[in-house]
Amino acid sequence: MIQHQIALIKREFWEHRSIYITPIAIASIVTLGTLAALMFASGFAKELDVAIFGAQNLAGEAERRVALTGFFLSSSWLFLFALAILTVFYSLDSLYAERKDKSILFWRSLPITDAETVISKLITAIVVIPVVAVGAIIATHLVNLIIASIWVATKGGDAGLLIWGSVPLIDNWLAALVVVLATGIWMSPFIGWFLFVSAFTKRSPLLMAFMPLVLIPLLEGIFLRSSVFAEAVFGRGGVMPIFRELDLEQFFNEDHMRVNEEMISLLAHLDIVKFFTSGGTWAGIIVCGLLTTGAIYVRRFRDES
Repeated sequence: MIQHQIALIKREFWEHRSIYITPIAIASIVTLGTLAALMFASGFAKELDVAIFGAQNLAGEAERRVALTGFFLSSSWLFLFALAILTVFYSLDSLYAERKDKSILFWRSLPITDAETVISKLITAIVVIPVVAVGAIIATHLVNLIIASIWVATKGGDAGLLIWGSVPLIDNWLAALVVVLATGIWMSPFIGWFLFVSAFTKRSPLLMAFMPLVLIPLLEGIFLRSSVFAEAVFGRGGVMPIFRELDLEQFFNEDHMRVNEEMISLLAHLDIVKFFTSGGTWAGIIVCGLLTTGAIYVRRFRDES
């Protein structure tokens, strides 16, 4: 079973190159954006001298960590946006494409069950794609930090102190990994739905997937005067139950008006226990399981045409 899954996940990389090409493209865009920002900032020489001097001599380590964390977050949001789009298109295309190009006939000739095939695609969407995205985020952070270090050094600043001495690498990377994996689990009902649509539709999987998500809430509101389905669908895109409540009053040390070091860590704002004890999390997992089971059943008996 495990060996089959490893082989099937390798298959997904062979057939869906966008899994790794998309993060590489986003990493290139973010890096070019960083270079452009540094070149633009170089035009303000006096302001830069003041900023670098202040960061080295006036700002504390906590303030520098906040600045670097903000830099990390600003360079990561594009990856998360691309991750969402990539997951949608991958899920909708994964089972539809193999019927369209008749490759399903080849895979059915191998000693691999329909359940193993569909589960491998579910694992790819929920786990593999987010992990690849986090790997690209880490590589991009390192490249951008090296570029920023060289730039700071050319301006007369101490890159060892300003960049590497305060950079919260592990904290940011672990937080990114936890958030993207939790997002995959939280949005798993949609992934299960997309796989189900991909298994049965003959054409236009994107239209077939989103049309019910739009029409049902409209009909529900018109004829039933309720919004239960709409809240279940669109409300799930809100804040996940993994973030702790942020108390802004505790963010600063009132005695010295310095950033409270305990509040800087991104991991400190995540509550994994709260996420896995949430009813919404388990309800989503159950719905995903039912839809994935439906996709397995449809793939088993679906005509290849």
